[in-house]
Amino acid sequence: MTGPKAGHVLVIDQGTTSTRSMVFGPKLEVVATVQREFEQLYPQSGWVEHDPEAIWSTALHTAREVLAAAGLDASQVTGLGIANQRETTLVWDRATGQPIYNAIVWQDRRTAGACDALEAAGHGAMVAVLTGLRLDPYFSATKIGWILDHVPGARARAEAGHLAFGTVDSFLLWRLTEGAVHATDATNASRTLLCDIATGGWHDDLLALFRIPRAMLPEIRDSAGAFGMTRLLGGTLPVRGIAGDQQAALIGQGCLAPGMVKATYGTGAFVLLHVGREPVRSSHRMLATIAWQRGGVREYALEGSIFSAGTGVQWLRDGLGLVGQAAETGDLAAAADPAQDVYLVPAFTGLGAPHWDSHARACLSGISRGTTRRELARAVLEGVAYQTRDLLDAMLSDFGHGGDVVLRVDGGMTASDWTMQFLADMLGVGVERPRCLETTALGAGYLAGLDAGLYPAPDRFQQLWAMDRHFAPGMAPAERARKYAGWQAAVAQALHRPG
Repeated sequence: MTGPKAGHVLVIDQGTTSTRSMVFGPKLEVVATVQREFEQLYPQSGWVEHDPEAIWSTALHTAREVLAAAGLDASQVTGLGIANQRETTLVWDRATGQPIYNAIVWQDRRTAGACDALEAAGHGAMVAVLTGLRLDPYFSATKIGWILDHVPGARARAEAGHLAFGTVDSFLLWRLTEGAVHATDATNASRTLLCDIATGGWHDDLLALFRIPRAMLPEIRDSAGAFGMTRLLGGTLPVRGIAGDQQAALIGQGCLAPGMVKATYGTGAFVLLHVGREPVRSSHRMLATIAWQRGGVREYALEGSIFSAGTGVQWLRDGLGLVGQAAETGDLAAAADPAQDVYLVPAFTGLGAPHWDSHARACLSGISRGTTRRELARAVLEGVAYQTRDLLDAMLSDFGHGGDVVLRVDGGMTASDWTMQFLADMLGVGVERPRCLETTALGAGYLAGLDAGLYPAPDRFQQLWAMDRHFAPGMAPAERARKYAGWQAAVAQALHRPG
């Protein structure tokens, strides 16, 4: 490849509420960005779906538009990387490429009963050992089963090999290669409840437990490698890198050595701690997951998942109409009455780690007659920090980390200085915000460029990470303990109590 514009990478970052495409240059600098939102579907309480065609059209159109914005054509792009919302489940017809049902989103809770039944039958331990995950509707396996059992004729068609399953990356890859490639990468496979993370392959006992025909499943490949060619972007372009969004963000944050930790704050929030080449089994209900795979070698992370982070801000804006724009919440929180201890436990679709309670629902406590939208905004933002502490305390205990910890953060909520300062105060550790907040896309772009030989090896890539601002904790330990105790009391009210 020659010419002044050679050596660029295109990334499709397909998220929960929008799709963003970005072009990165030879030094991983951002050249152009295009983003499109799409509709969220809520057929019933606790159900969340996406129109697969909306996922596809926003991916295709933003990719084409960002190339135009960058002044590039496909011949000037080294490779394409994909980052994607994980666990979201699609099933489509192999002959036509048409989905047989909407995409069931990772937030969806409709299979909570099925997970409870499997847990009650004693299968939780086997699932945890093999997958590093928990029996929870968050993951893909019970979503696949629901589609097969509720779409007429689907199970028979799947068993006959006529249907394909994929997480969003696999669906986009299928469409981009016009049905030529049915594959996923190790990070996405590790989020399905069907993958043995020690071997990196689909496991027969898991397929039998969830009644998933092997014929439906994509091939599992390295996160950086050849995934096929697309001709839909104005020329022939190789797909070279794929990673689930949170693992992509871990890479984009330069957390490529054991002990490094990042948190991404978007619709949900996700904390990942790099643990090295052997999975760490949690005694605190954290998840063990594949961080990435290259050359058949896997590296692992501990993960804690917060189901609702940015959704709390969206609720203030769209549900209650208390703010016009999400960015207002930081100023409102800063102006709140410090004497009021108002807590929001944002269990709108249950609670993730370390509670794993699909039936929990949101709880607002500490309200007085003097409570205003300022205190509610502060409660929403503080709730994200409290949940992060829940996760980080548990993960560091599992890992046995003995050194100083610094949390690298990214995602839309990190633009709020007030929120990041409270996060540092509540955690009692330094918080680092990078110059490039789009670390998910950056990580996928790095994988694609790494495979092409455009970008440096991981140890040198770590040195390219650049900090925008460091937030040092300033809260007194006694005040931190008092506020966190109030949070724990509020969580106890939100947790589901049978009967």
